[in-house]
Amino acid sequence: MRDTVDPDFASFVDARQGRWLRTAYLVYGDLERAEKALLRAFTQLSMQWARVDDPDLFVQRVLYLPALKPWNRAPAFPDEDDQVKAALGELTPTQRTVFVLLHVEELTEFEVADLLGMSHTAVHAHGLTAFGRFRAALGAGDWRDAQ
Repeated sequence: MRDTVDPDFASFVDARQGRWLRTAYLVYGDLERAEKALLRAFTQLSMQWARVDDPDLFVQRVLYLPALKPWNRAPAFPDEDDQVKAALGELTPTQRTVFVLLHVEELTEFEVADLLGMSHTAVHAHGLTAFGRFRAALGAGDWRDAQ
């Protein structure tokens, strides 16, 4: 067992943990679940640090893929007063994950598809549906109805 932490790994974690915790919180809809998911991702990365070619992609996959699994679908943002968080909570876990990765992380549809192991078409469809449901939950209605 190692007695010290690789300085490159420590620097990597230090530089990214805040951003990923914020994003994971929006994906999972619960701070405790987001913290556990991020800790699990960093722990798995630490054990494979020397062998991982793209640590960002590795962490993102370990962090966001469990949010799509049926056993990990606890209600997001229960009893939330914040209108934006409540609107996110009304999305399905897949829609919320795609929506957050597209609009908060600003990944492309192709990057999200690669990250989540989905087709580009599926990401596009989930993204459009999520955006429409999000707008409706905020009271903005369907943008196609505006004249």
